[in-house]
Amino acid sequence: MIKADLVNRVAESSDVPRVKAALAVETIFAAMKTALSEGKRIEFRGFGVFQVRDRKRGVGRNPKTGVEVAISPGKTVRFKPGKELKNL
Repeated sequence: MIKADLVNRVAESSDVPRVKAALAVETIFAAMKTALSEGKRIEFRGFGVFQVRDRKRGVGRNPKTGVEVAISPGKTVRFKPGKELKNL
């Protein structure tokens, strides 16, 4: 499923024009991006939780040459499915 599929589903289920449905989907994604960039947790009951987690530094290898490469620490977004989603 891609963003256009979400827009179509919102438009069909709520009887609004596709333009307004696209604006609604874009607004939700923008709010999620803002919250995650601020390090906040996003929780949808019954669906799951998006969380920003620290990624530790490590050592990787170039598969062609075998040369070790340092991987710097950073942040990543993790998704943990909710109970209802797991049971599907």
